[in-house]
Amino acid sequence: MAFELTVGDLDDLVRGAALLGTGGGGDPQIGRTLVAEALGETGTITVLDPDDLGPGDFVIPPALMGAPSVLVERLPRGSEPVDALRALESFAGRTATATMPIESGGINSTIPLFVAARTGMPVVDADGMGRAFPELQMETFAVYGVTGSPLAIADERGHTAIICTGGDNKKMETWARALTIRMGGVGYIAEYGMDGDTVRRTAIPRTLSLALLLGRTIRAARESHRDPVAALSEALASTLYERGEVIFTGKVVDVDRRTVDGFTRGTARIADFGAGSHCVIDFQNEYLIARVDGVTRVLVPDLITMLHLETGEPITAESLRFGQRVRVFAISTPAMMRTPEALAVFGPAAFGLAEGFVPFERLATRAGESHV
Repeated sequence: MAFELTVGDLDDLVRGAALLGTGGGGDPQIGRTLVAEALGETGTITVLDPDDLGPGDFVIPPALMGAPSVLVERLPRGSEPVDALRALESFAGRTATATMPIESGGINSTIPLFVAARTGMPVVDADGMGRAFPELQMETFAVYGVTGSPLAIADERGHTAIICTGGDNKKMETWARALTIRMGGVGYIAEYGMDGDTVRRTAIPRTLSLALLLGRTIRAARESHRDPVAALSEALASTLYERGEVIFTGKVVDVDRRTVDGFTRGTARIADFGAGSHCVIDFQNEYLIARVDGVTRVLVPDLITMLHLETGEPITAESLRFGQRVRVFAISTPAMMRTPEALAVFGPAAFGLAEGFVPFERLATRAGESHV
């Protein structure tokens, strides 16, 4: 069912998007600011259910591309994602009837909302990752047969380019990444234009409304002096994601973070509060693998997120700092992200990890058995 999104919803939405973003997707507060300013002119944004779409619709997802740590220093002018969308419309010879996120996470849950507020078009309540991933071919759109090319990319100076790589979504990523680096580490893209039937077949449904639900859940739990993590686990149980639980609690004692080849890469180390255990998390824009005392507990594409110990606020990879008291929270991915086809595109091997994917709920059982 369609609904209207207002500026009063944004705090909850960006909180939930940061949670689903697994540490990446760009600073959600920058996205919130852009959308709030645009909504000051238009008032509301219409969010369409995927079932509201028909074969005559043309949906174009816009997004930020680049290293999230660079975005903190290079704020957008504000016109870039609309410039990219208009460039793709012009090249395709078609006008978009709706927009949609490519991923659930950080600023990339809000970029389509900003475009919608500026253009008046609706946003589809769905996306192509169900979380955040660092590369453009790592989308359920690509997994289930959609070609991302042609892709349009824009910078803050008003420059645009079109990338056409046919059906090679990996090469599209490589070429767009090279342009993004030449733009200074951040660019704004429009890609994976598709009709409404294809959206319903390939997208993960209702992830914007899920982000709203999770953001509201954290806020409401705090306001009622309830544990936000317990509330999150209950809320997830009735969604496509089904499971969420804490795998570690402690203090951040080290963060090694660097920008390499257009990505923010690094490792975070968390120490518990007394037993001598450690959790080590590797990330490439997003958190990819969490190990507790050398034993793998969560592995991509399952979600790893860092939550502030007291408030439950999600902490992105670029804002992770020494001394923060956190809980490492794992969330299971929807079934369509655990198929062999999906794992071939964004499973552990896609990130150079030698381990085969095992759902985190099974890894948790193994970890429990190893301590018996």
